[in-house]
Amino acid sequence: MTSEKKDAQDVLLRETKITEKDIEVLSMPGLSVNLRHAGEILELTANGTLKAACSPILKKINSRLKEEKPALVEEDRVIASAWLPPIPSPAFKRLIFAEIQIALGRYIPETVSIELTHQSSSRYLPGTGADELDIGTVERIIDEALEIGTSIITLTENDPLLREEVFELIRYVDKKRAIVNCSTWGTDFSEETASRLKEAGLHSLMVGIYSTDPEKHDAVRKSEGAYERAIFAIKLALEAGLVVVMTTHASPSNIQELPALYTLASELGVHEFSVWEAMPKTSDKPVITEEDRKSILEMYHRINASPDGPRMFANTYFEGQMLGAMEGRRWMHITVEGDVKPGPYPPFSFGNIKEESLKDTWQKIRSYPYFQKQKSLSPMHDPEFLELVDRIPAEAKLPYPFKKVYEK
Repeated sequence: MTSEKKDAQDVLLRETKITEKDIEVLSMPGLSVNLRHAGEILELTANGTLKAACSPILKKINSRLKEEKPALVEEDRVIASAWLPPIPSPAFKRLIFAEIQIALGRYIPETVSIELTHQSSSRYLPGTGADELDIGTVERIIDEALEIGTSIITLTENDPLLREEVFELIRYVDKKRAIVNCSTWGTDFSEETASRLKEAGLHSLMVGIYSTDPEKHDAVRKSEGAYERAIFAIKLALEAGLVVVMTTHASPSNIQELPALYTLASELGVHEFSVWEAMPKTSDKPVITEEDRKSILEMYHRINASPDGPRMFANTYFEGQMLGAMEGRRWMHITVEGDVKPGPYPPFSFGNIKEESLKDTWQKIRSYPYFQKQKSLSPMHDPEFLELVDRIPAEAKLPYPFKKVYEK
């Protein structure tokens, strides 16, 4: 361990009250997992006949706990990343159990993301989306997701907070089974909004910032004043005691701005700076290069080895090196109209939640050989998958039935 990393761990341990005694994370027939101090680091340990099945994921998590600062450390729990349940917690137990199932070849959608609304700014009045899923259907999606093992529910796309029922839905999720994350543009955000999110049990609030130049951010959002609203939402959310993540997409047009965006995240005092690779819609669109990925990874490791500033999340590392591509393997997405997809980016539908169960559509996704392969690239960066995207007819309505391109 370098002196810089050792100093970071020393500061971390001095600032928290986590003791030498073990904290139980998971106890089941054949397996017990504990969180304990091992010298200068936090470590997950396992015992029992099923130890071998969960060793790969525990090794990966321990590596991150050893080498990287977490998003938040409190007296009785650690939030390694806002994208994961706290350690320890009942939801984290479910995540470990899901990883054991995956190690045995039974893949589980650990993350289910749900679109709630077409609305993205105050110029859209509530209730204008006639085809939006009704609250009863969303609650059924949540119930079915929890039943098949999901431990992370994400309310996403456009601005979910413009759907008044969002607070009820966050509250509806059984927090002993899953955490709830929610994204926002910051539209119409207020102290009351932040307070209601906190009271409802939101795990973390994700606020997108796409440039430190307000005009550029507003252009991406196609809404004047969007930058100032997003910054205002971050500040109010932090004041309310919420875990806050500043998110952005790394694209060919903004890759050089990532350091400045991280500086902004540090100045605001968010818990995590989250970078996702921007996804092309077709194979002929520009994407980030391998050199860009190397730059992101260098930034990721440098920032997370330092005790200062917020943690950095990057799907370039999480999917590219840690767990592999998530969509259709550990992730499932439901659109605002009810179409079920392997993730938010692929333009394909595998069924509609209004017509079939979440379990059935997940099994349908898993039945295709493509999603049975281990990949280090997200589908929309994978040449093999983009060949299927290119088969979609030019004027077709999206998302397009996957079986129509796969059977050709």
